[in-house]
Amino acid sequence: MTQPEELAAWRLFRCNWVVLGLMAVALAVSMTLTGFSIAPISALKPLAIITPYIGFAYYNYYRPHRYDPKIIFILGSTGQILLIPVLMTPLTYVAASANLPMQDVALDALDRALGLDWMAYFNFIYHHHPLLVVAVWTYSMIGCPVFAVPIVLGWTGRYLRLQTFTLAFGIALAVTTVIFVFVPALGTYHLFDFLPNPDVFTPSAYLDQLRDLPSVRNGSLRHLSIVNLSGIITFPSFHAAAAVIYLWALWPVRWIGPIALALNLMMLLATPVVGGHYFVDIFAGIAIAAASIMVAKGVTAWLIRPAQSARAYGTASAVPAE
Repeated sequence: MTQPEELAAWRLFRCNWVVLGLMAVALAVSMTLTGFSIAPISALKPLAIITPYIGFAYYNYYRPHRYDPKIIFILGSTGQILLIPVLMTPLTYVAASANLPMQDVALDALDRALGLDWMAYFNFIYHHHPLLVVAVWTYSMIGCPVFAVPIVLGWTGRYLRLQTFTLAFGIALAVTTVIFVFVPALGTYHLFDFLPNPDVFTPSAYLDQLRDLPSVRNGSLRHLSIVNLSGIITFPSFHAAAAVIYLWALWPVRWIGPIALALNLMMLLATPVVGGHYFVDIFAGIAIAAASIMVAKGVTAWLIRPAQSARAYGTASAVPAE
């Protein structure tokens, strides 16, 4: 690689492997200490999907005089982003096993102190069927930008922003998991002892959480299958954090930015109803996303500083900061 943007992005790409390595170590150590285990066969499917992305990226990088940065960063970043939830989702189950007191009543009290009524919001969405359909669809699209962001940013040559996005995504999920240890909750449907008519709407993501979280807390679930794990975090909402990070990543891309704004705003609005989240979950997720982006941008600036210093002495080209 010869272009300053590419060199800086590759440096941050390698830095992201350090973050992923720390996640893997945290997972291994915490599972050993808490008695959790993962079915080895269940890990083969995600690894079989991720490995070709990483392998083709590195193969392309080491081809002398024939590398294509678009292929390297699109495939390599997709592989890293896919690996983050593979490592972190089991860690959320370990976090839940701390079994600290549930905070649903406190979270609902915060909502009410802000003048926000979850049941009124639910009823409004529920009784306007087109809104309910859109809510279910947009909430379920959280995984789509995992592929779309690398393609869009890689194809448009925004390699450094792509690596910064990957780092922010990982930081946000890690911070969300740590906070979850101290603020566990089962969500609004549990607190209000209410489920909607299944013939109209079933909050399937919430029901997956309701299935696993109590079992983890009481110790009956300790053997995990990677492919069957679900999102069990209520506060903070990672859906909200992901929506903000996706929007930040795509906003500078002409034509794509406004589309990303509309879709991710709809995902934010859908999260209380489809995910059974309190409104304060959403606000906390947004705050975590903003902080994660700031930290990731700080790391990026630190990594590209040597090249910028060299530019000041006329020995290298400037590296653009994202």
